[in-house]
Amino acid sequence: MLKVGITGQAGFVGKHLYNTLNLFNEKYTLITFEKTYFENDNLLNQFVSQCDVIVHLAAMNRHNDPNVIFETNVGLVNKLVNALQQTQSKAHVIFSSSTQEERDNLYGKSKKEGRELLTDWAKNANAKFSGLVIPNVFGPFGHPYYNSVVATFCHQIARGEKPKIDSNGQINLIYVGELVNEIIKLIDIGFEKESFTETIFINHNYEITVLDLFNKINLYYQDYQINGIIPILNNPLDYLLFNTFRCYMPIKDYFPKKFTSHPDYRGVFTEIIRLNIGGQVSFSTTVPQITRGNHFHTRKIERFAVIKGKALIQLRQIGTNEVLDFYLDGSEPAYVDMPIWFTHNIKNIGEDELYTMFWINEFYDQTDPDTFFEIV
Repeated sequence: MLKVGITGQAGFVGKHLYNTLNLFNEKYTLITFEKTYFENDNLLNQFVSQCDVIVHLAAMNRHNDPNVIFETNVGLVNKLVNALQQTQSKAHVIFSSSTQEERDNLYGKSKKEGRELLTDWAKNANAKFSGLVIPNVFGPFGHPYYNSVVATFCHQIARGEKPKIDSNGQINLIYVGELVNEIIKLIDIGFEKESFTETIFINHNYEITVLDLFNKINLYYQDYQINGIIPILNNPLDYLLFNTFRCYMPIKDYFPKKFTSHPDYRGVFTEIIRLNIGGQVSFSTTVPQITRGNHFHTRKIERFAVIKGKALIQLRQIGTNEVLDFYLDGSEPAYVDMPIWFTHNIKNIGEDELYTMFWINEFYDQTDPDTFFEIV
């Protein structure tokens, strides 16, 4: 088994990498790292000596004084190099640099210098080194005001705050899970080689402007957090941003959310969820011998799912006399889809309450219900 250590294991990318590798504990043994190791040569040497692979993620991203960022990041690399030399390690070192390498800022310069220091170590020690030049990373659990603008926007908007937008530049992004997969590929490939030094430019997978990013996250806030609607998610970036946003909501205080039920003499009707990506889900309870429905639709797609009790679902094509009878028993849950231009109903034919779930591909709109009454 490969013994893998991650400096910065408690950070944004480090946490995702650690947790993902931990899913494959038959293949990888994780060597625990704590940031205090950089303050103790013996502990750092002990950590390094145990590792077949070291993923160096520990770094400072933000500080009021850019010189502190530079000195901290280069200092961490120097400490790691000293430990590698003292232990005569042959570990495969994977280093996370940034596309900011070529920008005129001390953070980018610190990452480039760190990559070059580790490249020199690997060449001199005949060891293995991969220097990754990485675009902006986003995903769940990044720190707002620190890791990425995505984290900051999600944190602020989820709390009803309005982010300040100074410019509308384009952001090149990679999702943290995609980056983790790239690192794991390198861990596996590197194990098969004796020595090498390489610089790998990790491609971004998504492009978005700052304003578009704000608009998307704000839509998720309005639709999902305020109104309980699953928003339209047209592409992979939408899904990833939406799932990222949900992790920044004040979940502890937000849930549970109570349903609104509508009781009447027939039983209870309760809407479950509204889906901009796919309509509306509801459920009903129906008391014995009561019939619901007796209407048809001209465009809606609808499904009745019986999950408890006994039901008779009837369909009849408009303009014909043939009635189709379907008997359903909740002990073996089943569904019937309602074709357009078929009037339909559902009746509780059992002795207990009937529980039925309904899905329809669009919200109920009282001004345009596409629901026409006709007895089956």
